[in-house]
Amino acid sequence: MLKQFALGIDIGGTNSAYGLVDNLGNIAYETSIPTTNFDQAEDLVLAIFNDLQQRDLIDSIIGISIGAPNGNHFTGNIEYAPNLKWKGIIPLAKLFQEKFNKPSQLTNDANAAAIGEKLFGNAKDLANFVTITLGTGLGSGIIIDNKIVYGEEGFAGEFGHIRVIPNGRICGCGRKGCLETYASSTGVKRSIQELDSINKSSSILLNIEHPEAIDVFEAAKNGDLFSNEIIEFTAQILGSSLADFACFSNPKAYVLFGGIAQSGEKFAERVKFYLEESLLSIFKNKIEIRISSLHDKNAAILGAAATVFLKK
Repeated sequence: MLKQFALGIDIGGTNSAYGLVDNLGNIAYETSIPTTNFDQAEDLVLAIFNDLQQRDLIDSIIGISIGAPNGNHFTGNIEYAPNLKWKGIIPLAKLFQEKFNKPSQLTNDANAAAIGEKLFGNAKDLANFVTITLGTGLGSGIIIDNKIVYGEEGFAGEFGHIRVIPNGRICGCGRKGCLETYASSTGVKRSIQELDSINKSSSILLNIEHPEAIDVFEAAKNGDLFSNEIIEFTAQILGSSLADFACFSNPKAYVLFGGIAQSGEKFAERVKFYLEESLLSIFKNKIEIRISSLHDKNAAILGAAATVFLKK
């Protein structure tokens, strides 16, 4: 009998990862391609199809689930995602369904990551938690009483677009001061340019032509004072924002997912410090900061794929 897999796809602002997952959470095949290489969503769909067809994997797929920024679970559309080059409303689930001739669904990428953490990762023991995805942008997947929160229109969890700095940095959404302009890989890169510091002139980062967030964390490990300031600044804004968010969902834990989260325990510790500093007294010392345990896998792929099996 042909082994059955769900095709889980994680659409990111920089890269799109996809993989075939069985009902035990094992990824049989996984790869990624640059999202920015494709001017149209249809081109990305075709590239994924051609790759899997060449590997003779299409017939083993029983369903497709896609996690994407601004992905609407109810309509199957990506709607006005600020971190994607595809603008407007993109009927992504329909495009995959028509090309693959397989049932297809779409959800927010952070929701998919949350489901992945719940079923296969560092949140198996949690009924109330929030996954914070720290990538090109910042998203959140909210689990309350073991259920994902979608909201009325399917857009619950746009935590990256709460405004944390009045009249602050311009965001891709068109507003100013959104959290993701400070606490994301893109935000860290902007901090390199925008933060004033007496330590800036001697920073290792100035010797790197186009420094990325990972360079900041590597430089900090090597004692670079300016890089440590950037990390502290980022952790302060994120920790303070998570303290406010606790008033809404009363989570047992925040699970940090993404490149910044995997940069080391120090960042998580500083986020925890600023979280506790800003928390309402009834929540103090009750909320954990966890780092995704799926760093060697893709929680969003696993989470997206899991929703296929949940519907079976």
